[in-house]
Amino acid sequence: PVTAGSIVVPYGHVIGNEKWRGSEIAQRLQGKIRLIFEDDLGLVDFHLSNRTCILYISEADLVAGDEFKRKLVRFRNTSSLGGIVIVERTQISDQYFLAVQKLVVLELGMVLLPVANQGEASQLITQLVSFYVREQSKDHNNNPFLRKQCSQLAEPSVFRTVQQIPGVGKTKALLLLQQFGSIHQLCNASVKELELVVGQTVAQQIYSF
Repeated sequence: PVTAGSIVVPYGHVIGNEKWRGSEIAQRLQGKIRLIFEDDLGLVDFHLSNRTCILYISEADLVAGDEFKRKLVRFRNTSSLGGIVIVERTQISDQYFLAVQKLVVLELGMVLLPVANQGEASQLITQLVSFYVREQSKDHNNNPFLRKQCSQLAEPSVFRTVQQIPGVGKTKALLLLQQFGSIHQLCNASVKELELVVGQTVAQQIYSF
C-alpha cells in the first residue's frame, strides 16, 4: 500500500513507473520537467507530488477488458494518495468511456481526465507539475482564508472536471467546490443543497448529470 508522504517526490520532478521508459510520454516530457524512473511504484504510473499520482488507462487497456477496473479499485482500497485517472478517449475506446467515467468519478470519487493520445497526456502532466511547483513556492501561513481555499481547490484537474458539467462555468465550479470540497461530495449532494449554491435550473442539471 502506498500512503501519502511515503513517496518523496523532489521539488519540480515527476517519478515515473519504469514501464514508461522510452514511451512517447517520457520522450515528450524530457526537457520540460525532470523525470525519474522507479521500478517499484506498483499500480501507480506517475507521482506528481508526495500526495498526488496518476493512473494511466490506454486505449489498449480499455479494449482488453476489465483488468484496468480491478487496478483502479485495488488502488482506491490500498492507497491514501489522491489519484488522477488519465484515460485515452479515442474513436475506438469512446464506446467504453461512459462506463469508465461512472466508475472513476461516481463510484471511486477520483478525478478523470480524458486525453486523445500520449502527447496530450504529457502536456497535461507538465501543466499539473507547474501548478504544484507554484503552490509549493507560495507561503500561505499569513492568510488563513487563502489557505482554506487552496486546500479545497488544490487540484486544477478537479476544477476543470466540475466545469464540464452542463450549465457550470468557472464561477459556479468555484462556488461548488468551495461549498462541497470534492467531486465525491458534489455527486452525493441533494437538489436542495445544490440549489442553495447555483439556483434551481443549474442544480437540476447537475443532479441529472
